Amino acid sequence: MKYKYSTGSMDKADGIYFQNMTGHDVEERLKKNDIIIIPVGSTENHGKGQVYGEDTFLVTRMAETVARECGCTVSQPIWFGSHPWSQLGMPGTIVIPEETFVDYLRAIIAGYWNAGFRKQILINGHGQEYVIPNAIQQFGKIFQVPAIICMVNWPTVIAPYLMDKEHGGPFETPFRHADEVEASYAMALFPEMNKKEYMEDSTPMGFMSEGHVDKGGDIYQYPIPGHAQIGMGGLEVLLYPQGVIGKPTLADPKKAEEGLDVLFDYLIKLHNEILEKFPPGKLPEPELVTERDRDAVEALLKGPFNGGKSIYSLRYPV
Repeated sequence: MKYKYSTGSMDKADGIYFQNMTGHDVEERLKKNDIIIIPVGSTENHGKGQVYGEDTFLVTRMAETVARECGCTVSQPIWFGSHPWSQLGMPGTIVIPEETFVDYLRAIIAGYWNAGFRKQILINGHGQEYVIPNAIQQFGKIFQVPAIICMVNWPTVIAPYLMDKEHGGPFETPFRHADEVEASYAMALFPEMNKKEYMEDSTPMGFMSEGHVDKGGDIYQYPIPGHAQIGMGGLEVLLYPQGVIGKPTLADPKKAEEGLDVLFDYLIKLHNEILEKFPPGKLPEPELVTERDRDAVEALLKGPFNGGKSIYSLRYPV
C-alpha cells in the first residue's frame, strides 16, 4: 500500500472540493494548478451490506487521494447517472435518461471551463463509459474552445488487478456488480460504510455461453461490451433480488491494495503530465484546436472578469 487513502472531504474546508472553496481560494488555486477532477458516479442498489452510493464514493475517494498528492481540485460528484436496460426496475437504482445525463454533464464541463478549469479529468465510477464520451465530444463540437478534457474509466486502468485467479488476478470470482471485487475496493476506500455481516451472494447467469458478453467494467475484452446488448441476459430486478451479481462475502480490502497502487500511479502520472506540458493558464494553441477567430477565442480565454467574455456568450449549453 503506497498511498494513504482519503477518508472523505466532501463536507470539509480542506482545499479539496471546489464547492467548499471561496472565490479567493479558487483564484489562488488556479495560479498553481488549473486541473479539476470530476467524479461521475451513480445511485444504485448494491445489496443489503453495501451503500447505494458505492459507485460515487469509490470515485470521490479516488479523486480526493489524487488531489492530496497533486494539489488539484475536485468537483462534488455526479450522484445520478445513466443505466443500461438490465438495471431498470431495481429499487434504489435511480435512472437518468441518457439525453438528460449528457446535457447535464456537458453543462457542468462548460461551467468549470468558464470558472477557469480548462483541464478536466472525469473519473467514471459506474458503467457510463458509453455516455460520458458523448458529453465530452458534444462540448468540443458545440463550443470549439481550447481545453483538455478526458474520461478515465478506472476499471480499464487496472483490469489485470480486477480479474479472477483463472485469468491471472487476485479474486476467486469474475468481476460483476457489488461482488467480491467491487466490495473489496469499497472496503479498502470507505470501510466505515460497509456491513459485511449483511452481504448476500448470488449466482451470475446469462443466456449465452462464456466468451461473448463481457463482465464488469468490460475488463475481459470479450467481443460484446456488457452495455452493447440487450436480451443476452435478464433484468437484474428479476434475476438478482439480492442487489448483487456475484459473491461479496468473499471480499477483502487487502485484495484491492495492489490495484489501487497501480491506479493512483496512473492518475498521478496523467495529472502531472498534463500540468507539465501545459502549466497553469496554458492550453494547446488555438490555431491547432479550433477554427474560431483568434480574437474571439482570446476573449473567451480571458473570461468576463479580465476584459473578456464568458463561454455562454457563444450559446446556452443545451
